Amino acid sequence: MSGASTLRMAIRSYVVIPARLASTRLPNKMLLRKTGKTVLQHTYEAACRARKPLGVCVATDHELIAGEVRRFGGRVLMTSPDCASGTDRVAEAARQLTGVDIIVNVQGDEPEIEPQAIDQVIALLESDTTADMATLATPIRQRERLEDPACVKVVFNAAGRALYFSRYPIPYNRDGDDSVLDLDPPRYHQHVGIYAYRRRFLMELASLPQSPLEMTEKLEQLRVLELGKPIAINTVPSAARGIDTPADYAAFVKRRLAG
Repeated sequence: MSGASTLRMAIRSYVVIPARLASTRLPNKMLLRKTGKTVLQHTYEAACRARKPLGVCVATDHELIAGEVRRFGGRVLMTSPDCASGTDRVAEAARQLTGVDIIVNVQGDEPEIEPQAIDQVIALLESDTTADMATLATPIRQRERLEDPACVKVVFNAAGRALYFSRYPIPYNRDGDDSVLDLDPPRYHQHVGIYAYRRRFLMELASLPQSPLEMTEKLEQLRVLELGKPIAINTVPSAARGIDTPADYAAFVKRRLAG
């Protein structure tokens, strides 16, 4: 057996889906079921199609969410209602998962997440033993996406390590020429909100206070960079959009029912 095969067998991964009932722009979105399944069930089933993880669970503090997971036959781990963020909720769930090396954080409002994306972030940590965290990025080709603060941008170096994340268009286009959006390799990348953590690092991260950059941009991943820790990044051609608004959900339902 090769060394690479031994490494793959030794590293055990698990997907944790943090899920809250409350949602400002789309109330109770995890439990919407116009397709015949809830948003949460769609996300859970998509995550289960990934090949690398040992399993999938939902981390929640609300019995309505827990009851829905049990209804469709999923695994649920109860967490404190005092969790300040999704990362904190994932870390609390991870403490209940023994014998796991890598934890993958998949948002519950990502019903169209590609299972391959989950496998890809796990593979990044399998192959890069010096990184404690991994995530993905996809090219930005439209100015409206570039200027949308809800679309988080990321820049990374030639070694595939994150340099910075921002809600602002980075790098700044000093010439103001839209042709830069058509360049290959792409100049601009959107951060895809899926994370893989080494379990020990996730425990450390959740125990630390928010960092200044994190508080300014409201982006948790900046805490990692301020700690001086590397974040491994790989790119994907495209990424499914999460569900944040009624329009997002209506578009998802239309796609699902048409398919």
